[in-house]
Amino acid sequence: MLYISYGSVSEVETQILLAGDLDFIEKVKLGAAKKDIAEIERMLKALINSLENKHLNPCPLESLDPLLQLNWRRTIW
Repeated sequence: MLYISYGSVSEVETQILLAGDLDFIEKVKLGAAKKDIAEIERMLKALINSLENKHLNPCPLESLDPLLQLNWRRTIW
């Protein structure tokens, strides 16, 4: 899901760059938009990397809600 979000940010970046090249957006607003997009890309990359580096099941089963534990055990057993 986050890869889709990253792709969407890249798509918006392309549209903003085109708008700037065609003079549909003021240079000041273009600069601000580029800066915002770069920050969003950075945050998404960091989140994706963080989640990819986590263990598959970082929390023990006992920390889950009792109803979730029951449903989870039914799918396993």
